[in-house]
Amino acid sequence: MWRKALSLLPQRFFSSEPEIPTLYSFLQSSIFALKSTPPFSSQPPNLPVSSPKTLTLDDKTTLESTLQTSLNNNNTDEAWKSFKTLTSNSTFPSKPLTNSLIAHLSSLSDIHNLKRAFASVVYLIEKNPKLLDYETVETLLKSMSCANTAAPAFALIKCMFKNRYFVPFRLWGSVLVEISRKNGSFVGFLRVFNENCRIALDEKLDYMKPDLVACNAALEGCCRDLESVSDAEKVVETMTVLGVRPDESSFGFLAYLYALKGLEEKIVELEGLMGGFGFLSKRVFHSNLISGYVRSGNLESVSATFLSGLREGDGQDSNFSEETYCEVVKGFLQNGSVKELASLIIEAQKLEPPSGVVDKSIGYGIVSACVNLGLLDKAHSILDEMDAQGGSVGLGVYVSILKAYCKEHRTAEAAQLVMEITGLGLQLDVGTYDALIDASMSSQDFQSAFSLFRDMREARTPDLKGSYLTIMTGLTENRRPELMAAFLDEIVEDPRVEVGTHDWNSIIHAFCKVRRLEDARRTFRRMIFLQFEPNDQTYLSLVNGYATAEKYFNVLMLWNEVKRRVSTDGEKGIKFDHNLVDAFLYALVKGGFFDAVMQVVEKSQEMKIFVDKWRYKQAFMETHKKLKVAKLRRRNFRKMEALIAFKNWAGLTA
Repeated sequence: MWRKALSLLPQRFFSSEPEIPTLYSFLQSSIFALKSTPPFSSQPPNLPVSSPKTLTLDDKTTLESTLQTSLNNNNTDEAWKSFKTLTSNSTFPSKPLTNSLIAHLSSLSDIHNLKRAFASVVYLIEKNPKLLDYETVETLLKSMSCANTAAPAFALIKCMFKNRYFVPFRLWGSVLVEISRKNGSFVGFLRVFNENCRIALDEKLDYMKPDLVACNAALEGCCRDLESVSDAEKVVETMTVLGVRPDESSFGFLAYLYALKGLEEKIVELEGLMGGFGFLSKRVFHSNLISGYVRSGNLESVSATFLSGLREGDGQDSNFSEETYCEVVKGFLQNGSVKELASLIIEAQKLEPPSGVVDKSIGYGIVSACVNLGLLDKAHSILDEMDAQGGSVGLGVYVSILKAYCKEHRTAEAAQLVMEITGLGLQLDVGTYDALIDASMSSQDFQSAFSLFRDMREARTPDLKGSYLTIMTGLTENRRPELMAAFLDEIVEDPRVEVGTHDWNSIIHAFCKVRRLEDARRTFRRMIFLQFEPNDQTYLSLVNGYATAEKYFNVLMLWNEVKRRVSTDGEKGIKFDHNLVDAFLYALVKGGFFDAVMQVVEKSQEMKIFVDKWRYKQAFMETHKKLKVAKLRRRNFRKMEALIAFKNWAGLTA
């Protein structure tokens, strides 16, 4: 193939094709009048052209000046009128002005002006190609690509060839490939490609040689659109003569075609050539083989190719695309071949490394494809069939179904399946557990999340942090402190989980928010018993909770505990900040514990914490407005002194 010379290529291809007509008709105003126009045609009708007359130098100067001014002002119709007048009288604007007009027309993104640009370029190629810049032709073709107009693009290239106006392939080749792919107009592209290759060889023009992308586009079209072995091999011969080195995709397209046609000898020859070119990876080659076999209905060869790929890779994981697996699944299932799919997975598992990447296994790929195609029931059928055949179900098969359960929020079924998996001695990875637990929490299926986390711990999974945080965050957001407390109590001694004071604070805060203060107190005592140090946030939640419930004596008890723990150096003990001072002062004033109030005031002054006295003055007036110092003097001298001190401090002694 690639070693053969291109000796039998004809000198001129497709001579039976109609030539591009002389497109002088664009000079007639009726062709491009501002009215509704028919779809873009690459061959405008030929109309008679008015007899040319000679323009004076002044006339030409005036028309060129008008053309330039019109372009500057974006007055397209006036610019076009000036251009027509010049060319109708066998006169051309200057080269920069000519190219500016065509570039302007090409940029307007409407068919009417694109036709004007197209006709102008064709006219210039036939009459005065030296006026055209290559880049102007490239600009016009790109605009045609944006407008999705294939026929005039092909017509323009053929006009260039006919008039021996050879624009470097790099400026138009990729654009033509793009247009062809958009329109599915491969036959037109192949004709242009073949003619271009002939010119490059006959004229010895290296800059006209197509690049690998264009050659592969032609080869792909021959293999996948035309399904023609002879046409495909002609493209290969052309590549050989041009010195275009094939890549993995080139071999892949041929592999598809040979598999489709059942040409096994050619497949063997192709595989040998790949080695000669130094291509070690055969993933693309095998994927295309599989695609061709599926298309031809040769499912036995599909299975053989999968297994051959594993054997040649020394049991390394396969790396086929999702598209390939979906193609395979549809091909097998259309033939009712669930048994064959199950057999393929069982045989593949024998060749795949036990420590391989789960989501690279063939079983994972096939079952995932079922899931992605909306065929979860078929995925289960494959599991059942594997079991019936006495094969062990590999982890990859399970994982893809678990991921489907996650996606569909069928978390209870997922948790049950995980128990079955671990019961078989299979080990799920951390990522799978995390995804399942996240799905369970999102569905508020807390029991499944706990079950999965418990299974995760028993499976000796080293990293529990992600799932632990997911559960704690979800329970916090759903205001389930009782579940948080139970969960934390269960795992607090597990060294793989970093439980800290902030975790206990979250539970205490959540209990206080829903006014379950006894539960908050028990959690607080449990926290201390387990030797977790409470901090300012711990006490802030409790103080605010007790104050909301008007349990001011409990606040007093907390203050007696806090004042012994307050940090004076900012390093050890409780951080006594403004929020905590405010919470204590407000609650203690409301409760009438003025001795404690003044202790808080003294501590805040010592630590230079600003206190807004107005708030506590208001709290006193709301609660103790009728409290008399004289009554307190007779009952409790110390309380009287504390009250007087508070009133002096708060400014209530007027």
